[in-house]
Amino acid sequence: MSILRSTLGFLSVVVWGFGLISTFGADPAPPVKSGEMLYTLDLSDTAALAKVLPQGATIVKEGPSGGLCLRFTVSPEQAKLGKETTMLNLPLDLSRWQGMQVMLIAQVRAEGVTKPDQSYNGVKLQLHYDSPAKGKQWPGVSAGEYGTFPWKEIYGLAQIESDVTKGWLQLGLQGSSGTVWMSDVRIVAWRQKQVRPAPMANAPAPFRGHSLPRLRGVMSPNTFRMEDFDALAKWNVNLIRWQMTRDWGKSGTDRDLVEYDKWLEGKLADLSKALDAAAARGIKIAIDLHSPPGGRLDDRSMRMFYEKPYADHFVAVWERMARRFKGHPAVWGYDLVNEPVQNRPSPPGLLDWYGLQVRAAKAIRAIDDKVPIIFEVDQWDAPAVFDYLQPTDVPGVIYQVHMYQPGSFTHQGVHGAWGEASGKAGVVYPGMIEGRPYDREMLRKILEPVRAFQLAHNAHIFVGEFSAIRWAPGGAKYLEDCMAIFEEYGWDWTYHAFREWPGWSVEHADLPYSRDNHPLAEKPTERFLALKKWFDQNQRAPIPEPAKETK
Repeated sequence: MSILRSTLGFLSVVVWGFGLISTFGADPAPPVKSGEMLYTLDLSDTAALAKVLPQGATIVKEGPSGGLCLRFTVSPEQAKLGKETTMLNLPLDLSRWQGMQVMLIAQVRAEGVTKPDQSYNGVKLQLHYDSPAKGKQWPGVSAGEYGTFPWKEIYGLAQIESDVTKGWLQLGLQGSSGTVWMSDVRIVAWRQKQVRPAPMANAPAPFRGHSLPRLRGVMSPNTFRMEDFDALAKWNVNLIRWQMTRDWGKSGTDRDLVEYDKWLEGKLADLSKALDAAAARGIKIAIDLHSPPGGRLDDRSMRMFYEKPYADHFVAVWERMARRFKGHPAVWGYDLVNEPVQNRPSPPGLLDWYGLQVRAAKAIRAIDDKVPIIFEVDQWDAPAVFDYLQPTDVPGVIYQVHMYQPGSFTHQGVHGAWGEASGKAGVVYPGMIEGRPYDREMLRKILEPVRAFQLAHNAHIFVGEFSAIRWAPGGAKYLEDCMAIFEEYGWDWTYHAFREWPGWSVEHADLPYSRDNHPLAEKPTERFLALKKWFDQNQRAPIPEPAKETK
């Protein structure tokens, strides 16, 4: 029996010496359907597996019900020698999965797995392949599980590029010592790439929710300060994406809904001041609920996709805000949820990242039928996820994307908790990054799914965040190339970020990060001038007349 038990409907022969899968069969396999089981790992062929198991890996009868499972062990002594990795690599034929998102699933338990230095290490469940267009990829990483825990199911979401034919399933430990057991490893079809209709001939102008030539601006700081609005008026900004955020990136927060509402009330009071200050300066605001009820789980998924009280409260929060701010002249749009992440299916009866936004949008439309509603996509609002997006039938929706690719350039030297910096720096743009040449045309390819969605569905696109850390060599050129594409495509945009954290600031000197040293630039930085070139072309919204007193 082969150690691969596949439901793909064709015969596979595994050639272990070369790490390849040779596929042959008489008839083409039918199209893969969402939810279809694509692959399961059969541990019963122990003789074949024994030939490829790495050092520290064994097959043992210690599974959840006493069945077979894989056990991976890295000793503290190996870790001291810098050998804290033991991973099994199993070849896969990915040709029939091209253009899909697949879900990696496994039963896992761990004992004494040390916390890895990088959040993407620890217990590993991932794919690896080399895309001719995008280079080496490691999708589906299971968010760095570590510690000691009983048997539980873990998940990893992986996108298969359209030009990939073969790859590897990787299981085990990386960057940690300890022991991990893995059983019931499988891969399920998750989302299919959408077939787009041809762009409409003589299509009407898409709904944008404003009459200005373009909205160009910045992400906000975390608190209201009048002097910030004076500065942005001098910059000629006409849009602020106003973030209401707390405990950025931490899991287990925002679970106490009474406490959450108290926090939110303070943020809404701040927002009221910001809206009045913006209206007086001809600036529009996109209201961004950066921290939703329930917060995030350890794998960074949002709790409201899995627990009904938080989903219901999310909708109630938007009803509350729609009632409170309906008709305010500075409100451009309601940005429903910042960077949704969903790494496993919602339980029966609950809505996923898309369905919950649709529900909230319909609740808002019952209150306010005019203000634009802004949707974001799964996996941190990544451009690639637009390949799987279908437009909603809720009227007046705008679609948002975030652009931080390639991450090894935009986030170089940024690591760990927010505000900390370390790790590899010196990655230059344009140039060879992650094994591929990156320039404006490569950025255009990354944004291609968004552009295809825009044209096929006559949709308006808003780039809510894009940036490069201030010490990134070529950061100004990266911003210039991004904005040139946004402008060519007619997209509105906001730069991340204004007076939030000095690492993203265009007002601070282009020096490496230091905890105690954030000098302001003595003259305008190249990054600031790249933004200002476009801000100078802005038209601002009409300033409303003050209300007349009545006798």
